[in-house]
Amino acid sequence: MKEHQNMEWKASWRDDHLRWVCGFANADGGVLVIGRDDQGWVVGIPDARKLLEDLPNKIRDLLGIIVEVNLHAEDGREYLEVVTPAYPSPISYRGHYYQRSGSTLQELKGAALDRFLLRHYGRTWDGAPLPGVAVADLSTAALQRFRQLAARSGRLDEAALQETDAGLLTKLKLTEGKYLKRAAVLLFHPDPLAFVTGAFVKIGYFRTAADLVYHDEINGDLLTQVQQTQELLQTKYLKAAIAYDGLVRVERFPVPGAALREAVLNALVHRDYMVPAPIQIRVYDDRLVLWNPATLPDGWTQETLLGPHQSQPPNPDIANTFFRAGEIEAWGRGIERIFAACREAGTPKPRIRFETGGLWTEFPFAKAYLKQIEGVRVTTTEPVTPEVTPDAAAGRPESQPESLALRAMGLLVEGAMSKAEISAGLGHKEISGQLNRVIRLLLQERHVTYTIPAKPNSRLQKYILTEQGTKRLAELRKGRTSR
Repeated sequence: MKEHQNMEWKASWRDDHLRWVCGFANADGGVLVIGRDDQGWVVGIPDARKLLEDLPNKIRDLLGIIVEVNLHAEDGREYLEVVTPAYPSPISYRGHYYQRSGSTLQELKGAALDRFLLRHYGRTWDGAPLPGVAVADLSTAALQRFRQLAARSGRLDEAALQETDAGLLTKLKLTEGKYLKRAAVLLFHPDPLAFVTGAFVKIGYFRTAADLVYHDEINGDLLTQVQQTQELLQTKYLKAAIAYDGLVRVERFPVPGAALREAVLNALVHRDYMVPAPIQIRVYDDRLVLWNPATLPDGWTQETLLGPHQSQPPNPDIANTFFRAGEIEAWGRGIERIFAACREAGTPKPRIRFETGGLWTEFPFAKAYLKQIEGVRVTTTEPVTPEVTPDAAAGRPESQPESLALRAMGLLVEGAMSKAEISAGLGHKEISGQLNRVIRLLLQERHVTYTIPAKPNSRLQKYILTEQGTKRLAELRKGRTSR
C-alpha cells in the first residue's frame, strides 16, 4: 500500500491531525489511517476503542462534519480508519482552511483561499459586487464602443443596445442589486487599476532576458487594452519583413495579426485577476513571449488545455461581454484559433505551457524571416493595399496611401496636429483606418514624429514633420509638378 491523494497514514493520534480531515473534506474526500507508520506497516494504537467513540464527536464539534470511524485489526494490532467524504461547502479547522493536494496538505491563503471560497459558494471572482463604484463613474466612450461592436456582431438584440448605460449593464448581467460587479469595472471603467492591482499590460523589448531596452504600459478598460496592445506591438516592437508587389509595399510580421490578437484576448479575458501581477509581453529579436497569471480548472492538465475541451472560463461575465462584442468567437477555441492562424500564415507553431501561477505563450520567429530582416530594425504596421484614385483613373499609376500621405504631410507644414485635426483637414468625417495606416507608415519612415514620443498613445498626442519629411514632401510635390 502507498499513500496517495486520498490516503494518509499516522502512527498515533493527535488533535492536530484534524487538519488532514479538514483537507480531505475540502478536496475529493479521503481516508486518514491511525496506527500505520510512514512505511505502511500497522503499528497499532493502544487506545483504539476509546478513539472509536471520541473521534466522531470531536470531528463533528470542531469541523462541523460527519465522518465514518472504523476499527480494524492486523496481526493483533488495532488501527482506525477515518473516512471523510468531500463536502460541497468550505470546511475550516480553528479558522484555517486546508486542502489535500497530491500527497501533501496545503493551507489555503491569499488568492488561493479566495478562489477556493468563491468556487465552493458557486461564485466567480469577476461576478462579485464591488461597492463604491457607480454607473456614472464608467467611461461613456467605452460603453459606446461596446455598443458599436455588439451592433456589428449581432450578438445582442437592438433593444438592449438602446437601453441606458445602467440598463445595458443589467442586460449583460454585470450588476448585482445596487452594485456593479468587478467585471463591469474592468470592462468599462477608465482606470480599473484603481480597483484591481495588476490590471494592465506591460510590454518590453529585450536584447537578452536580463537586458531591457525599452518598455511601455497599456492601461484603461479591457477593450481598449486589447486594441492598444496589438497596435503598439505592431507599430513599435515587431520588425516587419518588407517586400514589394509591383509598386505596392507588402509588410509581413513574424506573428500573424490574428494569432497575436487571439493571444492578447485570451490573456485579458481568462487571466487570474486575483494575482496582482500584470500581463507581461517580452519581445526579442527572434521571438515574442506572453505571460499571464492563470490557474487551470480542477482536474485539468496542460494536455487538457491544449486539446479539444469545453470552456470553463474563470471570468464568465468578462468572457460573455467580449463574446457579445464579437471579440471572441466561441469559448474553448482560443488556443485552436492561435494555432490555425499561424498555420495559415506559414509561421512556426507557438509553444504554450502552463506553470504554477501562469500561462506562457511563445511565438518563435521563422528562420527565413530572421534572415530577411537581419541587421534591420523596422517598426511598422499592417500591409498597405492600393486603391483606385483620380490619378490612377487618369492613367497615372499612383496608390491611394501615397496620395493621402502627401496631403497629410502638406497639412503638417503649418505645425503640429492631432490625428483628428489631420482627418478634419482632409475633409473626412472621422479617423479612417486608411489614415491610421498612412500615419503609422510615415512614422516608420521617419517623415513625421510624435510630439510626445514617450507616450505614443497619449490622448494629447500630435504629429509634426521631421526634417526628412520636409525634404520628402518637397520631392513629392516637385514630382507631381513635372508630370
